[in-house]
Amino acid sequence: MNSPLRLGLAGLGTVGASLARLIEAKAETLANRVGRSIEVVAVSARDRSKDRGIDIAGLAWFDDPVALASEAEIDVFVELVGGADGPAHEAVKAALGRGIPVVTANKALLAHHGVSLARLAARKGTEILFEAAVAGGIPIIKTMREGLSGNSVSRVYGILNGTCNYMLTRMEAEGIAFDDCLADAQRLGYAEADPTFDIGGFDAAHKLAILTSLAFGCEIDLDSVFIEGISAVTNDDIAAAAELGYRIKLLAVACRTDTGIEQRVHPTMIPSSSAMAQVNGVTNAVAVDSDLLGSILLAGPGAGGDATASAVLSDIMDVAGGVLPPTLGLPPAKLAPYKRARMRAHEGGYYIRLSVYDRVGAFASIARRMAENQISLESIVQRKLPGAVDPSTAPVVLVTHETTEAAVRKALEAVSKDGHLKGEPKMIRIESLN
Repeated sequence: MNSPLRLGLAGLGTVGASLARLIEAKAETLANRVGRSIEVVAVSARDRSKDRGIDIAGLAWFDDPVALASEAEIDVFVELVGGADGPAHEAVKAALGRGIPVVTANKALLAHHGVSLARLAARKGTEILFEAAVAGGIPIIKTMREGLSGNSVSRVYGILNGTCNYMLTRMEAEGIAFDDCLADAQRLGYAEADPTFDIGGFDAAHKLAILTSLAFGCEIDLDSVFIEGISAVTNDDIAAAAELGYRIKLLAVACRTDTGIEQRVHPTMIPSSSAMAQVNGVTNAVAVDSDLLGSILLAGPGAGGDATASAVLSDIMDVAGGVLPPTLGLPPAKLAPYKRARMRAHEGGYYIRLSVYDRVGAFASIARRMAENQISLESIVQRKLPGAVDPSTAPVVLVTHETTEAAVRKALEAVSKDGHLKGEPKMIRIESLN
């Protein structure tokens, strides 16, 4: 059997501790599969005395992850510190600078610095592996980078944030208000004390930017992702969606068009009968449309210590077996510059909710403004909401045919200026998922 694969592990939080336990518990199985043992030999964390349920007494300890990456006698650097910059970024650069392969679960690091780090890795004859950075335990990175390498991808989309999916699932099933559902998610550990990164759509955007690069062979461009979170979604929207045959999910979508690449994260109405609509709770799912395989869907746990550690371990096993594919699927020099697509018609149309003052001419004005912007309406419904306390307004739901977001926003701005709306209009895209 070959010499052991020596790991330097930076970060002993939930995932890091789970990884250490997995490697110890499955030592014989792992060695048999790759022909060599896998051993954690050096670690770095904030608190050496903290009880993590693992024995670190015989391991080399580094207070600074950068020092671990720079000085430890290791074969692989495993970065589980987190964060786009700071120690995580510096430590990964230090390891790559030594020609040491890096395994990471850090989506923010890759979304912000993935291309530059891939170039550094290529110069030093090594690579970065990051299965755990997107969709937790779902093997979507290997699927796209290796399993679909002969395919031409036209679209990748999915539910990439478990917190949002959990909240939208409970709001629909139990009628819980957004704020109460968020408080429950925080109590259960599904949402952070500051949940902005999750409910604002930013977590999903980081993951989507990485998938976009793998799908289309282009450089990562996080700044080109359109981002809208779920904080404006109400129980009324969810009820209206159900009446129309849809469910609301926070969907991340990247697709290739004639003019470039489109990336967006936003609440979306999807057909209740679709496979994606059946993905509930904290589960994640990713679908890929390609020329040879058609559409495939992968679903599974998107977070959690063991699920994420499993993905990290799969990358470590690849390194142990000598499998080091290009970080972003292609050599960095072969990655195309990101080209942002021009605004185009959205095939699924839009759901629009308005609070309209109940007076003569209001409905005619709305219809006129829509027509002026070449927006065809599939339906216009005045919904009676239980418990409504303002008799001066009427809740109105519009569903449009295919149109552009720019046209919808221009029409709604005109309706607002006409003085017929109370508050801001709400707009949600509808995806057919065909």
